[in-house]
Amino acid sequence: MANNDSRIPARSEVKREDTWDLSKLYPNDDEWGKDLEKYEKLAEKIPGFCGTLGKSAESLADYLKFARDLGLLEEKLGSYSGLRQTEDEGDNAARTMSGRFAMAAAASRAASSWDAPEIQAIGETAMAAFLKHPRLAEYVIYLKKLLRYKPHILSDKEERIIALHAEGEAVSSEAFSVLTNVDFDFGELDTPDGKKPLSQSTWSVFMENPDRELRRRAYQQFYHHFETHKTTLAALYSGSVKNDVIHARIRGYPSALAEALFPDNVPQAVYDNLVSTVNANLEPLHRYYALRKRALKVEELRHYDVYAPLTANVSKRTSWDEATKLIAAALEPLGDEYVNTLRTGLQGRWADRYENRGKRSGAFSAGGYIGDPYILMNYKEDSIRDVFTMAHEGGHSMHSWYSAASNPFMHYGYTIFEAEVASTFNEELLFRYLRDHADTRELKLYLVNKRADDILSTLYRQTMFAEFEKRSHELEESGTPLTAEILRSEYRQLLVKYFGPAMVFETESDLEGLRIPHFYRAFYVYKYATGISAALALANRVLSGGAREREDYFSFLKSGGSRFPIESLKIAGVDMSTPGPVEDACLAFGRIVGELEELLG
Repeated sequence: MANNDSRIPARSEVKREDTWDLSKLYPNDDEWGKDLEKYEKLAEKIPGFCGTLGKSAESLADYLKFARDLGLLEEKLGSYSGLRQTEDEGDNAARTMSGRFAMAAAASRAASSWDAPEIQAIGETAMAAFLKHPRLAEYVIYLKKLLRYKPHILSDKEERIIALHAEGEAVSSEAFSVLTNVDFDFGELDTPDGKKPLSQSTWSVFMENPDRELRRRAYQQFYHHFETHKTTLAALYSGSVKNDVIHARIRGYPSALAEALFPDNVPQAVYDNLVSTVNANLEPLHRYYALRKRALKVEELRHYDVYAPLTANVSKRTSWDEATKLIAAALEPLGDEYVNTLRTGLQGRWADRYENRGKRSGAFSAGGYIGDPYILMNYKEDSIRDVFTMAHEGGHSMHSWYSAASNPFMHYGYTIFEAEVASTFNEELLFRYLRDHADTRELKLYLVNKRADDILSTLYRQTMFAEFEKRSHELEESGTPLTAEILRSEYRQLLVKYFGPAMVFETESDLEGLRIPHFYRAFYVYKYATGISAALALANRVLSGGAREREDYFSFLKSGGSRFPIESLKIAGVDMSTPGPVEDACLAFGRIVGELEELLG
């Protein structure tokens, strides 16, 4: 059972059955330490392979087997220390473990920076013969993917310089995080319940508060700090964009976007189709904001109104076990193996269930080749949203479970492009199940409103972010300095376009573009939008189909990294190289808005 005491328990007070079972990785920290020493000793052997990889297929196989075993050990060490640290961020022992691992892994990667150039240097005729050797069978996909990079791989010395410089490239992101999460003191706000702290973590709580005046004050107080530091924030983002552009030029890509799309073999047309198709289907979004304006009964819809609840809070307690049963029922169309595996994992110890002092906030799934596909939650029984989060993370974990079970280590990992499909697919099935079984109008209204907001934030908002990223990098590539004024102007144009005529913006609204941490990892937010588009299409296909459609979906889950994402999704039954799935997702959002209009009257 959840801890119902208002006091947040210490980690030592949490019941064992409510925590994940890391013993499948290591029984204790001491055993982890022994393996770290083993890893460091193995890494010392890396230079001994240098100069041998092109001699024969056997020599290449010897190194790849060594690299596979070292990689497996590295993943196992990193998973355990990383998960241990999330249990309590203030635990010095766990932080020390993470630090020790990071240093050892960085040294290992620097020591092996020569391997990709050396493999690339093997002649095409020799490599073609090597790939037919039985000892290289499990590495063929890995090698073929690596060989794609040949035009962009530099010399051994140049690759080592780039590897050593990688840590410095993260400075803009780290400085942004420290400035906005540590140095910014947003102060407190007077509320009917007394003074409450305003912070990055409480910001969303204030924006969802029914009290409009409180939302307005929180909004202005929050953005005041970004206004005060706008030049610094613009310089940090500009530095991040410059790094992206420079890196692309060093490696010979035509643009920073082209480099970002290359690993997944995603044509730029997919990115451009997403933006253009969403732009052509903004009418449902504008309709939603007009509906929000009417429902909130305001003369002008403001930027601080976009997250305000349209319905009264639905009071419904769902225990962890009850949530597991709901999710299992909703996912029944996927069959016994999927449902029973996930249910057993959730009722067992895949998940670290509840909040404790120092535990990382939010939720994530961390699947690996060894151990369980672990899930971190901070589950609250009075939050319906947390049931959806459990289903979402369960989708990631089952994707990891199938990928690890169906592929060799060297190519079992799937891409972020694919990752959000399995998780959002589960959310869609859960939404439909709960909506169809809602026993009150209020609950149904809440669920439909939530689904509208979820699709909006994943499809439309992430596409707006993707459009901003593309434009900011194009400006840098054309020689236009990314000043605060230019960045704000570009972002304001997007705000006006996406929110439509119902919205009235504040002077500081365009500062939003300077506070999004995702922008420091360029060109990945678009994958959320393509992911939900694919998930909605596949949910329709599986629910309206039969055994074949379900098996097609499982073929996708089992693909791991054996195929590029566009190809694996085609096998599942959706073609993301065409605008169709995105257009259908926009139409699905329009239907949800229509349902919401009907419920609100």
